[in-house]
Amino acid sequence: MKAIQLTAYGSPSGMTLVEADDPVPGDNEVLIDVAAASVNPIDWKIVSGAMRAFIPLPLPFTPGVDAAGTVIAVGRNVTTLKPGDEVMGFIGIVGAFATRAIVESTRLARKPASLTFAEAAAIPAATLTAWQALHEHGGLQAGQSVLIHGAAGGVGTAAAQLAKLAGAHVIGTGSAQSREYVASLGADAFIDYRTEDFAARVLGLDLVLDLIGGETQERSWSVLKPGGTLVSTVARPDAGRAKGTQATGRHFATRSDAPQLEKLATLHASGDLRTHIDSVFALTDVSQALDHSKGGHVKGKVVVAVAQ
Repeated sequence: MKAIQLTAYGSPSGMTLVEADDPVPGDNEVLIDVAAASVNPIDWKIVSGAMRAFIPLPLPFTPGVDAAGTVIAVGRNVTTLKPGDEVMGFIGIVGAFATRAIVESTRLARKPASLTFAEAAAIPAATLTAWQALHEHGGLQAGQSVLIHGAAGGVGTAAAQLAKLAGAHVIGTGSAQSREYVASLGADAFIDYRTEDFAARVLGLDLVLDLIGGETQERSWSVLKPGGTLVSTVARPDAGRAKGTQATGRHFATRSDAPQLEKLATLHASGDLRTHIDSVFALTDVSQALDHSKGGHVKGKVVVAVAQ
């Protein structure tokens, strides 16, 4: 098999493509032939070394958390999948940027036949994150209002659509070039963060989904109504600010959940949700793919075509 390996933390350019032995699945694991993977911000954060204190990983390792492909072998305890099944999943914190990957069977959902492998690979981590942020941590209900910071990105794309499906009033922030894209996701309003102050545009919101952090998160407290919720995927909200504004702050790590992913994949297959692929890179160009994602202003997801 071929695999991208990181031997030293730092720039994505430090990753190399190597030949490796095919891994053997354990009792509860599945070996998949990877057709496509996708890039998430966690990938370049891990590669840079910024996550070492929270996610210690022995070097060398193969980055990548999202994969879609075909099962080629299963462990002796696996009864839910068999060779030949087409699957997709948030496979763990590493391993997707390779032609073959070992995955716990409980992390994998069946790929709907109507989805390409590239589309399937773009779904898991971002869409699971969006669903869990809105519904498990944000408690979003029909008729409520939600502000999504970074609405054009992978998680933002899924969140805007899921919030609209839930019957919420959706406001998205982003750069000017993303205005039409975010509107196409169903957002009711758009705020250009470079030229407009979102805190002067909206007030009394039920929920803020913070995908940016820093000053954006700090200023978001002022737009929440008493009893509102700020959910962040990037930084733990300040408990003092939450108390002072009579709001709730939540920070979480996305949970890999195959049954939940299957339901979300069904929404994609039906057309109720859609995935926008910003760009596609070859496995040999993974470093450029991570650099492109890190540069920002990506609409939807960056995909790595593993099978050529």
